[in-house]
Amino acid sequence: MVRIVMKTAHGPVEVKVGDESKWICQCGLTTNPPFCSGMHKKTLDEKEGKVYVYHPDGTRTELA
Repeated sequence: MVRIVMKTAHGPVEVKVGDESKWICQCGLTTNPPFCSGMHKKTLDEKEGKVYVYHPDGTRTELA
């Protein structure tokens, strides 16, 4: 089964646990869910209004 999920965030959200910060992925590309692995950096050059598919090998394809 394939599921397409639209994500628009380009970075993680910080969650405080006591004095410690945890960074939760919002881009959907993390290799360590639900925590940020830095993969959002691949989204920084995306163009507004375009749709991209990210492949398991780390490459992406622009759809529209």
